[in-house]
Amino acid sequence: MENFPKYYAHLFNSITDAIDALQRQNYIEAQDILIRAQQDAEEMYLADGDGEDL
Repeated sequence: MENFPKYYAHLFNSITDAIDALQRQNYIEAQDILIRAQQDAEEMYLADGDGEDL
């Protein structure tokens, strides 16, 4: 299996958590999970030095 960046795994796991929150009809929690995951992934991406062109 290909080695994916850490931020990809983080996003994938967070999406799974958000889907779980949606299934429980906890929409605010799902939104919070997705927003935080986006912020975390962006920080991880930039910390890896891959985001110099952003």
